[in-house]
Amino acid sequence: MLYVIGLGLSDERDITVKGLDAVKSCERIYLEAYTSILMVDKEKLEAFYGKPVTVADREMVESESDTILGNAQNVNVAFLVVGDPFGATTHTDLVIRAKELNIPVQTIHNASIMNAIGACGLSLYNFGQTISMVWFTETWRPDSWYPRVKENRDIGLHTLCLLDIKVKEQSLENMARGRKIYEPPRYMTVNCCLEQMLEIEEKRGEKAYGPETLAIGCVRLGTPTQLFIAGTMEQLLEEDFGEPLHSLVLIGKRMHIMEAEMVRGFCPDRFRQKFDEIYQRDYES
Repeated sequence: MLYVIGLGLSDERDITVKGLDAVKSCERIYLEAYTSILMVDKEKLEAFYGKPVTVADREMVESESDTILGNAQNVNVAFLVVGDPFGATTHTDLVIRAKELNIPVQTIHNASIMNAIGACGLSLYNFGQTISMVWFTETWRPDSWYPRVKENRDIGLHTLCLLDIKVKEQSLENMARGRKIYEPPRYMTVNCCLEQMLEIEEKRGEKAYGPETLAIGCVRLGTPTQLFIAGTMEQLLEEDFGEPLHSLVLIGKRMHIMEAEMVRGFCPDRFRQKFDEIYQRDYES
């Protein structure tokens, strides 16, 4: 059996009882470590499970799936995913490959950012399409996500923005030279995401959002240091959100009064008057 097991959002204790039972039955355990991260090292997982854990990077999962699936017809193998197993399409590919090899698959779900984001005060029913924001480079400044944001905004829905992480990534030079040298891990901040989004709005000028659009910086979701800060995009640009992981929500104009009351509680005092003015002008139904 291949078990695809969600770990939740914070630490080793967020795994479900069902997931832990499955892990303990497995001969091999792989931890997917490039679409997101836990707030603890794999050594803590190993101590909690009483078993060794192999970190599976992007290359292993996408190009060496046979290593993970080897002999899984005869023994139990666990593939651990931060959040819920199907938050990233890579894991769908692994399941398809397992089924092609006639390996039974069982999925064990858990909390992910896709449902935990409701803690920011906005109704999950009022979210539109989720986007992913990658780091811009000098020669590559992608904006394929922009039409999705505009579609959400045009019908008043909130937009969850998931921010880029770089784990075990190679520089272009090292990749071109075939050198297995990896860059230090990097995690995009809310500030970087806002800066890039405002740059693209200025470039495209389609008024999907702007400096006075209300937004929420959401950081370390599901951990003891979880934090939400609400304000305009311009205001949040200057905030210090601290350690990763970060995400961002653009608030849609359908925001219900109950949502607004909850979100207003995440506004620092210095942002609150501006929040009230913009809410009454642009958001209040």
